[in-house]
Amino acid sequence: CHLYLLVFHIGLSSADYQQPGKASCVSVNWTLGDAQLEVVNTATGRRRDSGTPSRLCKHALFTRWNRLYRKLGIHASSSADRQLMYGEAKMAARPYQTAKQQWFRSLQEMGLGTWVKKPPEQEQFLLSD
Repeated sequence: CHLYLLVFHIGLSSADYQQPGKASCVSVNWTLGDAQLEVVNTATGRRRDSGTPSRLCKHALFTRWNRLYRKLGIHASSSADRQLMYGEAKMAARPYQTAKQQWFRSLQEMGLGTWVKKPPEQEQFLLSD
């Protein structure tokens, strides 16, 4: 296992220590205002301290995104009678796709390697109502 923490402000990266094509088993995240780091087991997506899902897990982010879209009155799908899967919603979000491609290019240009992609089946879920 590797501890993978990427800090852009001071240019530190564990990319030199990570095996190419293999995601590390620990993820650490923190944002301004958080009291402490959130340490996540990347194999399970759960916090190491409590076993609860990470606040940054796909389901939590999709739930927040969906809530925001509903508040704004935006329909994420062309057919409003059908709920989109997570992966479909991401593909339909053009600004997100543009930003993601720019991010991938930036990683390459900075010599930090390629983004490690998760299996596509991890993006095939619906939100439970």
